[in-house]
Amino acid sequence: MRRNWRGETAPDTVLGALQRSARAAGEAKDLPELLGVEGNGGAIYFGGFGTTLRSEADAIGGFDFRNRNRRPPTDPVNALLSFLYALLVRELNVIVSAVGFDPYRGFYHQPRYGRPALALDMMEPFRPLIADSVALTAINNGEVRPGDFVHAGRACALGPSGRKKVIAAFERRLGQEITHPLFGYRLSYRRLLEVQARLLGRHLMGEIAELPAIEPR
Repeated sequence: MRRNWRGETAPDTVLGALQRSARAAGEAKDLPELLGVEGNGGAIYFGGFGTTLRSEADAIGGFDFRNRNRRPPTDPVNALLSFLYALLVRELNVIVSAVGFDPYRGFYHQPRYGRPALALDMMEPFRPLIADSVALTAINNGEVRPGDFVHAGRACALGPSGRKKVIAAFERRLGQEITHPLFGYRLSYRRLLEVQARLLGRHLMGEIAELPAIEPR
């Protein structure tokens, strides 16, 4: 939010509210309370998300973001986010299965028929780093345009040309490198997802005290 903010004033109010939500998450006593904290934090985050979009993107029409909505998404930005989250959870579903986990047995996301709960758990910290970052780059750089989306009633979705562009941007992001906070070496985001899954296994086996958080500069 700080890195991509395009408002006239600094996002101090949004950042302060998110920090309070982070503290509340650490103090939550049970899952229902944590769910409430997450809902509040999500509302704060997406309440400021539209300010990270270039004003020129709004000027061409179609990229005015008001709030997060889904099932179905009703505007191009939400359609783009939903598509990217689906790509990311699919990637993690393959990774957690490959390292030996059952992707349908989660911790935060509770098991439900057909839902890869653990992949959804692992996706949470990577939503802004991978999916949201791709969405912002694609919109702000003009990679996707309003014509790349189709509308049916209230629903909005990426059309064939838009999906190709977004998948290519998603793959580029997975190939970008980051320094791992625990090991200090450079690795791609795709490799980082696998490393984090393996570190989760080490944590569950009692080999490390906690799963290291990914906090890029």
